[in-house]
Amino acid sequence: MRILGIDPGLQKTGFGVIEADGHRLAYVASGTISTLEAPRGDLPLRLKIIFDGVREVVDRYQPACASVEIVFVNVNPQSTLLLGQARGAALASLVSGGLAVTEYTALQMKKAIVGHGLANKAQVQEMVKRLLKLPSLPGKDAADALGLAISHAHAAHSLAAAARATPLNRRQHTQYRKGRIL
Repeated sequence: MRILGIDPGLQKTGFGVIEADGHRLAYVASGTISTLEAPRGDLPLRLKIIFDGVREVVDRYQPACASVEIVFVNVNPQSTLLLGQARGAALASLVSGGLAVTEYTALQMKKAIVGHGLANKAQVQEMVKRLLKLPSLPGKDAADALGLAISHAHAAHSLAAAARATPLNRRQHTQYRKGRIL
């Protein structure tokens, strides 16, 4: 299964593509989609660059699914909003390309790759290098994206096993009584 990981950012959006065959992982490609050439105040143009860049990666590498980092809340609310818009452009591009998207927090990714959620960027880069047997360290944004793809490769086995073990019981109807769902 070919998996695309996306680490969204307004200036640099990282991407990483891996091939997963059971527990064996193989590196396919990684890099960044940069909006640094666009004027800083032109948010719509930057979002278009991200959308088109993600679409180009999907068209070129033909992944079966994608994993995207969930945005965390920064101290600066304006930064959080801008990052959320960059993430939205990437998500829209993935979904419009017909891909199933799974989302992971940075904490989940770091725990899956390094073993603890408080790992720094250098630790993630080193473990991604080791897990994919790369000759050198990937860039920070690409390493996070590859980490997201690896996290999904590991989680996909567990999610599939859980789905096979227990059928989902969905409610056919819902009754409301005194503000409660019965």
